[in-house]
Amino acid sequence: MTLEWKVVVDAADPHAQAGFWSAALGYEIEDNSPLVERLLGLGAVPEAITTTAHGRRAWLDLAAVRHPDDPYEEESGTGLGRRLLFQRVPEPKTVKNRLHLDLHAGPERRDAEVARLEGLGARVLRKVAEPGGTWTVLADPEGNEFCVQ
Repeated sequence: MTLEWKVVVDAADPHAQAGFWSAALGYEIEDNSPLVERLLGLGAVPEAITTTAHGRRAWLDLAAVRHPDDPYEEESGTGLGRRLLFQRVPEPKTVKNRLHLDLHAGPERRDAEVARLEGLGARVLRKVAEPGGTWTVLADPEGNEFCVQ
């Protein structure tokens, strides 16, 4: 038996994080607006838990990105494959991540990819060269570490 999964990332601004990571990975920001609009129209959710982000109605405290080739629920916009979900939390990031993403650009594209990600708002933390490989450790706009190999 296999399980479906998603990576959930705590965030101060889930919509900004979704924007960064969609551009970084070439993923699509999930469009939950049909579900949000329907629930608002039914009076099932208060306006206060919604916002406008990326040009459409969205949940205030949640935003997700999904691989463009993966299936998704049309009614809710929720991805059914590879996805990252960003959820608003009140506390800031204070320590090193216990889990991080590795982006595989390859040695011939690594420097260009790092420069592209810096242009999106990432910052380089350090470059690593070990017998097992070479990679660059970066931080996303909220300080979450990730590597480009």
